[in-house]
Amino acid sequence: MSYILGLTGGISTGKSHLSDTLRGKGVPVVDADRISHAVTALGGAAIPRIREAFGADYVRDGELDRKALGALVFSDPEALAKLNALTHPLIFDEMQAQIAEAEKSGAPVVVLDVPLLFETGFDRLCDEVWCAWIPKKLQLERLMARDALTRAEAESRIGSQMSAWEKRRRSDRYIDTRGTKDESAAKVSAMYEELLERIDRERNDAQNG
Repeated sequence: MSYILGLTGGISTGKSHLSDTLRGKGVPVVDADRISHAVTALGGAAIPRIREAFGADYVRDGELDRKALGALVFSDPEALAKLNALTHPLIFDEMQAQIAEAEKSGAPVVVLDVPLLFETGFDRLCDEVWCAWIPKKLQLERLMARDALTRAEAESRIGSQMSAWEKRRRSDRYIDTRGTKDESAAKVSAMYEELLERIDRERNDAQNG
């Protein structure tokens, strides 16, 4: 069985860069955002459900109007909950399939890259959870710059998620990503090497115990 490492973090905290770093080291990464995008793409399994639940204004010619739906769900918690109820079971099933595939390959560690890891309960799949973290002020600045959002829009998106502090508190370890990308990559790489050593040590102890 592979060791399941959860990787989470608030929007614009640098989680994707950490995930890409681990992927570059050959670690299988199950990316919930990519799966979510696939199930909501043209012809995706979630499209008929979204059209039925939200109406034709959000799905035109079989294609999701992501900007319109995003504006709705980030301003309406009930709409966001409804959307999640439609998409999360599909995402969960595909995550399970990708985990099984990685385990068949003999990977010692599989990373679950899930922004809403705790909110969705997907942390129950993990042996350990790491969190990308930066202070909220910097998180807000990065999000506004990255997505060309107003402060109010950025605040709304950040507010729709569990706070970065709470994610950090619930995680086993956190990576402070206030520095450069190279510095963050070095941190997560070192943590991963330490994890591999710990897994080997614990397995050897179990076999010899």
